Amino acid sequence: MIGLKKIFRQCRLALLALLLVLPVSLGHAASEFMSVDEIKPGMQGIAKTVVSGIKREEFGVEVLGIMKNKGAAGDLILIRTYGDVIDRTGGIAQGMSGSPVYINNKLVGAVAYGWSLTDHKIGMVTPIADMLKLWDMPDKYNASMVQTDQVPGFEQMATPLMVAGFSEHALAMLQDKLKPLNLVPYEVGEVPEGVEMGPLEPGNAVGVQLVRGDVSVGALGTVTYVEGDKVLAFGHPFLKKGNIGYFMTNAYVFTTMSGLENSFKVGTTGEAVGLINQDRGEGVAGQIGKYPSIIPMLIMVKDNDTGKTQDATVQVIQDEQLSPALSATTMFNVIDKAIDRVGSGTAKVSFEITARNMPGETIKRENMFYSGANIGEAAVGEFFEAMSMLAGNQYHPVDIMDVKINVNVDEERRTANIIEAQTKNITGRPGETIDIAVKLKPFRGEAFTRTVPFVIPSDQPAGALTLEVRGGGMVPILQLLSKRQGLDEELLMLNKPKEKNKKFADVIKDFLKRDRNNDIVVEILDLDMGEVPGTAKPQKDNSDSKKQKDSLMQNSNAALKKDSTENRLQDKKNQEKAKSCITTDYIIGGDTQIIINVEKAAPK
Repeated sequence: MIGLKKIFRQCRLALLALLLVLPVSLGHAASEFMSVDEIKPGMQGIAKTVVSGIKREEFGVEVLGIMKNKGAAGDLILIRTYGDVIDRTGGIAQGMSGSPVYINNKLVGAVAYGWSLTDHKIGMVTPIADMLKLWDMPDKYNASMVQTDQVPGFEQMATPLMVAGFSEHALAMLQDKLKPLNLVPYEVGEVPEGVEMGPLEPGNAVGVQLVRGDVSVGALGTVTYVEGDKVLAFGHPFLKKGNIGYFMTNAYVFTTMSGLENSFKVGTTGEAVGLINQDRGEGVAGQIGKYPSIIPMLIMVKDNDTGKTQDATVQVIQDEQLSPALSATTMFNVIDKAIDRVGSGTAKVSFEITARNMPGETIKRENMFYSGANIGEAAVGEFFEAMSMLAGNQYHPVDIMDVKINVNVDEERRTANIIEAQTKNITGRPGETIDIAVKLKPFRGEAFTRTVPFVIPSDQPAGALTLEVRGGGMVPILQLLSKRQGLDEELLMLNKPKEKNKKFADVIKDFLKRDRNNDIVVEILDLDMGEVPGTAKPQKDNSDSKKQKDSLMQNSNAALKKDSTENRLQDKKNQEKAKSCITTDYIIGGDTQIIINVEKAAPK
């Protein structure tokens, strides 16, 4: 009898538990929707969002009307919000984007638009039917560069960009890099220890993350709807890049700040829980349990003056516009933290980029940089250029698989100027090597000499040969002379083969073979300006410069035809052979010339 009572009691408890759980589970698995046609002015409902921590709260919603054809895909629902939550936040806040709106327990859509500098309690809702279409979009990762559309008379609820782990100066650089995208980053902390986020549910804060690891860059919004492993959020675009790959994370809200222009949530992204693969007018959509293709980065920096080292391991999303800016800013951040100052200095930078779908699998580059104002900014320039060259190349998508960066910074100014160049061998034959002694004067240091061996081209005709001796970062004298004649850069570009005809392998090769700032370069100098297609003799009256440019524009095509492809290729081959360089521990400035006499080649 006792056993039967015990069994009965267990069954009753199990039934009670089932009754408590069943309505919630069924409601979450099969939410009902209300179409725009069913919505009438005066209807009231609720919306859900997080204004502090991870707890969802409700606020009241009253329908004011339907705004026909105002949204990215159709109608928008005009609402007024009210209640304790709205009173505390000062109205609809940035970060509430995506807050689900329910009328009669049916999901209507997501809070997405509002006004600034006016009644913050008024806003507009993106219908859920339009957001559901995002799940049917093809996922080909074909990022769109279309700018975000604005609803006339309204402002898309701005998406706060929260960053963690950035120094003050790195944050300023990030703000500058992201300015074209209308993103304003704010520095925040990390998720407090011991916080259990739990699964994403409608009304929860959600993060769209661009960089994660030792630093974090991400945007905050609100989950609108979850069905299985599929998620809808925001109710408006983030960057409107279409089919894309961002991290989807849970998020923590520290507080919600009320303001005159706009209120906004202050929070931070948490753990990565999935992939955001659609970023379009109706919102963002993604999938839990899948993750984007990323660029792993390892950055190591040493301040040689203090001995301090700083390193960082991060993951950056793959995107031709965002990846270069985010990775370069992250590199700058590590440098800034390592040296803990802003000002002059010298940096030795080496980086290695490994990628698929590019000629060769690895790009390795070493160089030296000096800046009298901000050495950190100077040190990241060439790396940013390399990332832009790969991510935004005109040939085909490149999958950047790994990035390693090593930087050594000295406060000392390690620059040296070329004083003179001499050679004991003032004559030589084609194919022979002559040694060029280059005298250098370091900044506040004693002069010293470095020797550069130069091989006279085997096909060099007899006669005087002028050699240019310069620092690797110096502009070649021929280009300077051209500019003195009043030629603009755009006119000089007319004389070069069109970039669209250049192979990807050649673009990378040119980048890798580029002279380094700490190189001493010896090359043949051709002072015959008449051999530069499209150039003209200087005119005495500078007021005629426009006529000169017009004339150059007219005859440039004819000049190019006259210079055959065969001759150009041969000239390029000769230039490559007729150049020598050595690497020093100084950034080399200045230039000079030396003349040698080339004798006839010895008979074979």
